[in-house]
Amino acid sequence: MKELTIIATPENVDTVIDFVDEQLEEYGCGMREKVAIDVAVDELITNIVHYAYKPDVGYATVRVDVLNEPLTVEVTFIDNGKQYDPLANEDPDTSLPLEDRPIGGLGLLIVKKSMDFVSYEYKDGKNILTIRKNCSK
Repeated sequence: MKELTIIATPENVDTVIDFVDEQLEEYGCGMREKVAIDVAVDELITNIVHYAYKPDVGYATVRVDVLNEPLTVEVTFIDNGKQYDPLANEDPDTSLPLEDRPIGGLGLLIVKKSMDFVSYEYKDGKNILTIRKNCSK
């Protein structure tokens, strides 16, 4: 398992994505899965940056664990921001015309649809969100 702790600012979003990509490349994760994981990581770390500590700034920790047989990547996001379970929100109704849809929620819907596993827990004053994706080599 590898871990990175950053100050949750917009300037550090790419740092997190690069950190995760290093792990994916080291273990030979397939390009299709890598792209899906990158989109999910971008969405989730951006949400922490913009909402977890607002209007203040805090820290975020990202853990990457790679499991074998089958090759599976697990990425965990941990922050001490406001308690918030993004999985508790109802998914947006994508059957509505664009002009009738409320703003927000699509990014998390993409995360839920593209990952093999998504979970949230609040423990010891921390938001802990975990995604998991099976990878081909």
